[in-house]
Amino acid sequence: MKIKLLIFAALAPVIVAAQTPNFTITGKIGNLNKPAKIYLDYTSEGKGGSDSCELVNGAFKFSGNITGYASSRITLSREGIRDKEIYGTKGLGDVIYVNFGPENIRINSADSLYNAKWTGSKVYNEMKAFEKLVGPTVMTVHHNANVTINRATPEQQNDTLYFKALDKQVQAFRKSRGEKMLEFAKTNPNSYFALQSLSELVSGYSTKSDIALPIFNNLSEKLRLSYGGQGLYKLLNAHTVTALGAAAPNFTQNDVNGKPVSLSDFKGKYVLIEFWASWCSPCRAESPNLLKQYAAYKDKGFEILGVSVDGDKAKWVDAIKKDGLTWTQISDLKGWDNEARKVYGISGVPANFLISPEGKIIGSHLMGEVLNKKLAELLN
Repeated sequence: MKIKLLIFAALAPVIVAAQTPNFTITGKIGNLNKPAKIYLDYTSEGKGGSDSCELVNGAFKFSGNITGYASSRITLSREGIRDKEIYGTKGLGDVIYVNFGPENIRINSADSLYNAKWTGSKVYNEMKAFEKLVGPTVMTVHHNANVTINRATPEQQNDTLYFKALDKQVQAFRKSRGEKMLEFAKTNPNSYFALQSLSELVSGYSTKSDIALPIFNNLSEKLRLSYGGQGLYKLLNAHTVTALGAAAPNFTQNDVNGKPVSLSDFKGKYVLIEFWASWCSPCRAESPNLLKQYAAYKDKGFEILGVSVDGDKAKWVDAIKKDGLTWTQISDLKGWDNEARKVYGISGVPANFLISPEGKIIGSHLMGEVLNKKLAELLN
């Protein structure tokens, strides 16, 4: 008994240390009070957390444990409704996407989270320096475009040429950012943001493996062996498994009622495997278009198989209900460790693959009008 007590006593400091938060985010946004709330969602090395805090005279504080750098979304809702701020404000919500580390961070702003100043975070400063070199994030570009649309005259908002011109500007920003990220990854092999650049390029810009893999192999060993590095390596090699014309890898996960569903169950139909999550605003923004396409083609041999990378069943089911999604939905509820995501090498959501009736991959990363045109070619 004495030996056991001594062992426990020796382990106790380790247990306490493991529970001690290694980051804090303290802030003040104006003089906001209840019902105003601020929300923090973050992931670090494959593990994540979610927290919320009511503002008291504008003040709030978060703390937690992370390993290395964290990717996060922080949301401020003056009504205390996170979903409305993210999905119901036409891209004008007070939402930011930032990186931080195990640091003591301070956020201050007189009016909004979007305009807040950060101090005490070396990682955040690195992120801003990176953005200065390659350009603003896609989320920022779209936010700014939505601000422009919101300020447009009624005549402009009904002018298709106006929207085409604005879209042309957005695409130009994206192209420029893509080119600069590729160059950054080549010339900064020790930077975390080199790895982030390659992940974004492969996932969101469909950069081919033969271009990205040599750059990845030149990254530092620490980056290549990190959780994000291993995930990107799988993604780069998964492109051979999920190349156009390849047989779609089969997988089985449970639907919302706990019933196993396999991709092979849909053989004989065109199937869009749609990877998404309840917390993913671009995923939710694509839902109305998917609803239209499903209604138009479900009687012509088209199906959608939603694969969620959620870890919280309640939030997953609630998102399905709120968005009115009527096609089959499955998940293993392992969050970002979803097994189907690994098989298909997905490094970000939304992402999808279009499967032929014979079970072959005939398209990938088809969003918006690109998806609509592809379906019209196949099914009209």
